[in-house]
Order: sequence, then C-alpha cells, then structure tokens
Amino acid sequence: MTSPSATTDFDDWIVRTYAEAGSFTMLFVLLRIGEIQVDLLRSAYLHVVGDELRWEEMAGLLESAGVAWSGAVFFRAGHEGLVEDGAAKARLSSLVRKLNEDRSLIREGEFFNRDGLRLMIEEIKAH
Repeated sequence: MTSPSATTDFDDWIVRTYAEAGSFTMLFVLLRIGEIQVDLLRSAYLHVVGDELRWEEMAGLLESAGVAWSGAVFFRAGHEGLVEDGAAKARLSSLVRKLNEDRSLIREGEFFNRDGLRLMIEEIKAH
C-alpha cells in the first residue's frame, strides 16, 4: 500500500518522522498566535501508527477542540516510539508546564500554521 502524497510541511514531517522512527506517540498543543505573544489553548496526544495521516485530517481533529487556534506545535513523546497512555499523559502535562514557563521551547517542536505550513518563533528583543 502506498502512502498518500505529502502536500504540506506537516505531511512531509509525518512521512519523514515515520520513516525514521516507525510508529510514535505525538504530543501537540494548539496555539493562538498574536502580534507579540503565543497563547497555549488545548493539548492532547495521538499514537501515529502509519504515515497516512495528512494535514487535512489532522486539522479536522484540531478543529474539534472548539477553540479559535492559529497554529499548533507537535513533539514526539519520546525517542522510543510509541509510549503507553499513562506515560503520554504525564509527558504532555510536563510539556505544557514547561511551555507555560518558556514559550521559546516551541522551537524544539514542529510548529505549523492552520494551513499545515511550517512556522518559526523568534524572540522579540527589547529596545
């Protein structure tokens, strides 16, 4: 069976990550991106067991959160691939705590806009 073609940066990331790691658990956080700030909205995890997931399907899942989001950041839950639900919940909780303390940690994840295109976060320097 062949995978659907990748058309967004998110799709490319899923295909590449699955090729490198096999099945894995993904942590993600929905974000509201403002002019000079990024707010955390909702978070969850998902077990990825193939490379067929595409942005269109993922965006539909994110929409079901019922919040006005403008971006999402994704992290692998661990280098071991799939992690059990209890560990995924604990790692997600820890990640959200750390992101609340330091938004620059978004740079360590895979950051995408509503169109599944890669974003970068930059620190604003005080003048």
